Amino acid sequence: MNAAKPLRADARRNREALLAAAREVLDAGDFFDLRFDDFAGLAGVGTGTLYRHFPTREALAEAVYHEEVATLSDRARDLRATLPAEEALAAFLRGMVDHMDAYQGLARTLATLMATRSGALADGGQALEEAVGDLVADAVRDGTVRADVDAGAVMMVLHGIGAAHDHRPDWRAEADGVITLLLDGLRRQPSPKCIEGTA
Repeated sequence: MNAAKPLRADARRNREALLAAAREVLDAGDFFDLRFDDFAGLAGVGTGTLYRHFPTREALAEAVYHEEVATLSDRARDLRATLPAEEALAAFLRGMVDHMDAYQGLARTLATLMATRSGALADGGQALEEAVGDLVADAVRDGTVRADVDAGAVMMVLHGIGAAHDHRPDWRAEADGVITLLLDGLRRQPSPKCIEGTA
C-alpha cells in the first residue's frame, strides 16, 4: 500500500486551519448547528478547499478526533523520555484529568459523533491505550508498579472519570482523588518479609 502523498505547505496550512476551526466549534458544542460549508469561512478558506480535505462533516470530526489522540500519545512519549517511569505515568494521568476538564465540550461532542463511526473510535481508543500501556510497562520494568494490572483497567478508570463530569458538582476534586487512589493501587507494595526485616 502506497504512503499518502505529503501535502504542500499551503495545503497543510489550510488543513490545519480547518481542524483548528472545527476543534473550537466542537468544544463550544455548536458542531451540529452550523452548515458544513460554514467551516470554510471560519477557517478562512474556500468551500472547495474544505471539501477537498474533508468531504463530510463526519470526516472532519474524525480528523479532529485522531489529532486529539495523537497529541495525547505524543505527550505520553515526551513524558517517558523526560521523567522516571512512575512520575511519567502519574503526570500523564493527572494531565488527562486536566484535559478532560478543559475540553469537556470537545470530548462530549466527539464521543457523540464517533459513536456512529465505531471503527474510527476503536482505532483512536487502541492508540491511546497503547500509549498508556507503554507508560505502565515502563513503571513495571522499573519495579515501581505492580505487574498484574494492565492498561485496559487504567483506561476504564479514565473513561469513568470522564463520564462523571456532568453529574458530580465536585468533579475536579473527586477526579484528582480517584487518580490518587489509582496510583496508590498500582504502586508495588513491599513484600511482608521485607516489612518484617525492617521492624
